[in-house]
Amino acid sequence: MPTPTKGPRLGGSPAHERIMLANMSAQLFEHKSITTTLTRAKRLRPFAERLITFAKKGDLPARRKVQGIIAAKNRTNKTVVHELFTVIAPAMAERDGGYTRITKIGNRNGDNAPMAVIELVMDPVSAKQAVVKEAEQATAAAPADAAPAEPQVDEAQAVAEAPAEETAATESAATGNGPIPANEDGSAPEGADIKGNADSMKYHVPGSRWYDQTTAEVWFASVEDAKAAGYAPAGGEAAQKVSE
Repeated sequence: MPTPTKGPRLGGSPAHERIMLANMSAQLFEHKSITTTLTRAKRLRPFAERLITFAKKGDLPARRKVQGIIAAKNRTNKTVVHELFTVIAPAMAERDGGYTRITKIGNRNGDNAPMAVIELVMDPVSAKQAVVKEAEQATAAAPADAAPAEPQVDEAQAVAEAPAEETAATESAATGNGPIPANEDGSAPEGADIKGNADSMKYHVPGSRWYDQTTAEVWFASVEDAKAAGYAPAGGEAAQKVSE
């Protein structure tokens, strides 16, 4: 259920207030400026600007919506609807808001009510506002920062590094220090028969319980090398005794 507007309403009932706002909007669109009390001007401003927003859409549903609001009770307001869609809305196409301006003009003689002039802002958008809008559109349309390009590796350097890595792996297998990568076919390198599981950081010696069913990512030449690399015996020291 819509929340009722707080404070006193214009007129005697909500329906009376809607009719008053519709008539004042029609007068504003026809004469481009009207003089009324400050209270009525403040209540009229969001009502009229909402109708201008509908008119900027320019389609048939928007025209029917506006006509049902300001021309439902007064058929003479249909010409005002035409004026709104053909003259006022195109003039405010570049303006994102602030279609009206309220200017206080002092108090009224007699009841001392504060008076104001509410008018349509038909002036073209200033050059500064246009530049700011273009900058915002360019920022929104700009693609995200491109991912940093991957460093290009010289082919000669890559070819030179490949034999160096193979030599380092061969030397590691020969000396038995640290983890040794498996051969291309997954078999154990020469001189290393202790399997290492990189996921669990456990090592398995030949003849242990899970040795045959374990797929080794790395191999070790000795238990000391496996422990030095941070690997622990699978199932404890008792379960990982080197088979003779």
